[in-house]
Amino acid sequence: MLATATVSLAPLLITNAINYIQYRQVIRAEAAQQLSRLTLNLKRSLELFLSERRSALTFINNDRSFDELCSEAALARIIDAMNRSLAVGAFVDLGLIADSGEQLCYSGPYQLEGRNYADQAWFHEVARRGTYTSDVFLGFRELPHFVIASRHERPDGGFYILRATVDAEMLSDQVITAGLESSDDVFLVNRDGVLQTPSRRYGQVLKRIPLAVPVVSTGVEVAERRDERGRPVFLASAAIESSPFVLMMVKPVSETMGRWFTLRSELIGFSVISAALILGVILWGSALFVNNMREASLRRAALMHQVEYTNKLASIGRLAAGVAHEINNPLAIINEKAGLLHDLVGLDDGMPQRDKLLGLVDSILRSVDRCKTITHRLLGFARHMDVTSDTIDIGVLLKEVLGFLGKEAEYRNLDITLSVADDLPTLVSDRGQLQQVFLNILNNALAAVDDGGRVGIEAGRLDDDHIAVSIADDGVGIPTENLERIFEPFFTTKDGVGTGLGLSITYGIVNKLGGHIDVESEPGHGTRFTVVLPTTRHGEARWKE
Repeated sequence: MLATATVSLAPLLITNAINYIQYRQVIRAEAAQQLSRLTLNLKRSLELFLSERRSALTFINNDRSFDELCSEAALARIIDAMNRSLAVGAFVDLGLIADSGEQLCYSGPYQLEGRNYADQAWFHEVARRGTYTSDVFLGFRELPHFVIASRHERPDGGFYILRATVDAEMLSDQVITAGLESSDDVFLVNRDGVLQTPSRRYGQVLKRIPLAVPVVSTGVEVAERRDERGRPVFLASAAIESSPFVLMMVKPVSETMGRWFTLRSELIGFSVISAALILGVILWGSALFVNNMREASLRRAALMHQVEYTNKLASIGRLAAGVAHEINNPLAIINEKAGLLHDLVGLDDGMPQRDKLLGLVDSILRSVDRCKTITHRLLGFARHMDVTSDTIDIGVLLKEVLGFLGKEAEYRNLDITLSVADDLPTLVSDRGQLQQVFLNILNNALAAVDDGGRVGIEAGRLDDDHIAVSIADDGVGIPTENLERIFEPFFTTKDGVGTGLGLSITYGIVNKLGGHIDVESEPGHGTRFTVVLPTTRHGEARWKE
């Protein structure tokens, strides 16, 4: 069963395991690719947003002279024109800053004219690069914002900077318009991992996230990580060109692998059902195979037992015949001499102790008769007796047998009952041998019961071709360990009385007649012998088959 189950289940489990891994990889790859496309689209949208504002600021700075820019009214008109020309609001304010860091002109909602930015990092970056986009910071206004600045060279070798301020909420608006699901988290961070836009999981702007900032690259990177709660998530990241911003998108794996979980359940269910069916068939087939082998082994064992028993009976029969012939010769001499002695003593009336001597001689003659009976049974057991056929009424035959036992039953006050079915057919068999069979069984029954005991005889039809005769007593019963040996020659439980040949001879006679004997016994509750006989010689042949 184990080998069959292994050979049957191993390919199924291996195939399902391979499918499990491949489907998982495919679905993860599809989820990562979809997340990558979404991140790439959002990256391009943000780059376009920043590029428009940088280009507009650079154009104004190069198109207008210092005198045209350095007035609050001029800057206000520029802000208004730009905010109307761009789809989304462009700038919050504009300022013109000298190379000393002092803001010379300013237009906006704050009082920032005259502020000096010489110590600000963004000022040094724009002075060095020419154009610069800062990350989000608070600055003098104490509100999250970032700046876009453009440097313009003066003929005298100096420079001035046109700086525009963009509210950080505009970046948030760009991220929010990505059309994400409720479980997704998209935000911008700078290269140090500080939030530039609010995050659903990691807090507000200017708070450091607990995740490591991925290596900055021009493309989109997608990796599987674990969040602060230990849950697996997909993390997509992309650097926004010409800016310090890094776009990050966090999506739970459970949200992207919904199809996989359904497919996994189906694969597991299919494997369990298939394995159960295979194991069921294996169990059923193995049980059927083993039962057939067991039945064949039992039939073979029974056949071998029958052959051994037949050989044993044949050997014992030959031994019994030899022993009987060897004993009969001295018994005949003893019987002859004892009879002669009895006659001589009986003729001499004046012989001393005549009566005692006659009694001893009679005891010898009785012992000789007993020995003759035993040797006769041995010879009967050993001889192959031909079966004669008579039409027999089993009820009449049983009454004849009971006639031999009537005196003993009356003397011991035994209750012997006979019940014969009305529809019992006659049978064709050997009358003398059947009488010997039932006489032997009844003798054993009478020996097993105490005085006043009961013996019941029932005869009825077993089927169309067989009748059954049951002889039951309420005697001492037969111990379980002796039941299998009661038909063996010379086996007896009658200490010093029985020869152990009665049931063995009975068993052989019944087999010759084409029947069989069943025995049921319980110590202390009696014994039942059931003799099954065929009704015809044709039935006998079928029974032997």
